[in-house]
Amino acid sequence: MDNEQVGLYTLDEALESLGFGKFQAFVLAYAGLGWFAEAMEIMILSFIGQAVKSEWGLSSSQESLLSTIVFAGMVIGAYGWGTISDTYGRRTGFLTISIVTSGAGFLSTFSPNYLSLVILRGFVGFGLGGTSVFLSWFLEFVPASSRGMWMIVYSTFWTFGSIFEATLVWIVMAKLNWRWVLALSSVPSFALLFLYGVAPESPRYLCMKGRTGDALRILEKIASVNRTKLPAGVLISSRSTDKAEESTPSEDRIPLLPSLSKSSMQSKLGLSSFFMLFSSKLIKTTALLWVLLFGDSFSYYGIILLTSKLSSGESGCFPTIQSSGYLLGDSLYVNAFITSIAELPGLFLSALLVDRVGRKQTMSIMFGLAFIFLLPLLTRQSAVLTTCLLFGARMNAMATFTVASIYAPELYPTSVRTTGAGVASAVGRIGGMVCPLVSVALVNACHQTEAIAIYLAVIVVSLVCIQLFPYDTKGRELSDTAC
Repeated sequence: MDNEQVGLYTLDEALESLGFGKFQAFVLAYAGLGWFAEAMEIMILSFIGQAVKSEWGLSSSQESLLSTIVFAGMVIGAYGWGTISDTYGRRTGFLTISIVTSGAGFLSTFSPNYLSLVILRGFVGFGLGGTSVFLSWFLEFVPASSRGMWMIVYSTFWTFGSIFEATLVWIVMAKLNWRWVLALSSVPSFALLFLYGVAPESPRYLCMKGRTGDALRILEKIASVNRTKLPAGVLISSRSTDKAEESTPSEDRIPLLPSLSKSSMQSKLGLSSFFMLFSSKLIKTTALLWVLLFGDSFSYYGIILLTSKLSSGESGCFPTIQSSGYLLGDSLYVNAFITSIAELPGLFLSALLVDRVGRKQTMSIMFGLAFIFLLPLLTRQSAVLTTCLLFGARMNAMATFTVASIYAPELYPTSVRTTGAGVASAVGRIGGMVCPLVSVALVNACHQTEAIAIYLAVIVVSLVCIQLFPYDTKGRELSDTAC
């Protein structure tokens, strides 16, 4: 209330006053397109490997490398793009991300040989590693009171991207070939470039950099588009509120996060932003997030790959599944389509819970349900029951993965938000790199029980990590040293 008495207001108070309107809807659409593009490029991995293997006579290890190289590129890109975004701005981050992803994705269409395809897909992965920048950018426009729900809505772009890619492959592969799939899948990234000129910079980032005037102009534009009004008074910047913040601590400020001074913010560039993640107040958060996102990625992508292996019948270990006509012909595309749709009810349920019971409780509930769905697969089940169980497991794994992706950027201050979320995402991608060793190798070797047991163990470890986080971010203002 002190801020109101002296005619001052914070950025979070401004966003609450402006509400979620047409302006944020555009930001949602643009950021969601980045998420949509990543989903399409990731889903390609489930489809083109076998086609390329047949055309070029590749070995199984060479086929697997086409997937692994993308995840390896994402691990490197996640750190790099986060640092660029925190140092030079969110818009600079997603401009360069879109250039790399669209360019490498389209050029891979014309790959003359296996080596060039691997290199170009690695660059695609490098670009995809920066999609957490889009998430953080959108996050910084949303009022705290409804942030969780709108972030879940944002995550549906991933699911729709997965569904669209499965449909695209189903149609295109039958009439054309895998090169057309790669070309068409790069279109959303080109669309990001086309629309880049109208995408605004994050006002929170501008405030953090001391550019309060620029931030205010964006807030005024939001007010105009949304037909709402800013609070009366002056937008607070760190340059005028450092002393006030030191003398009057806010109960809303999350104790785990550090309060960065003006001079320290100016020095947190490049590699220093990475080392900031290991400061005494952030190291616990960083470590727990790494384990959690590794477990999320391992289980989510593992379930996708497990579905593909069980559906294709390549291993020769599942006669019950192979014998059903449901798995012949276009079965892989049908199953991918069906299990992608499975994510929608999971996202809907998590949207209902995330702003009511909080991030931690929602993740615990959804991970627990994923555990229950996978448990019966420790033993051989019928084709129909296996598909149903995998449907339920993917539904809940996606929901948990989504909430964790929301939780990660909320835990870090603006000055290192995209770096922290990006590095955590990169560690999560390692889970995506490792899970094929379980889903492919063990299932091919007729060790379904062992594969499922590993997934269950990873889920249990992830559940423990969730309980160790000391606080929930439900309804909290983002930590922001500028305003």
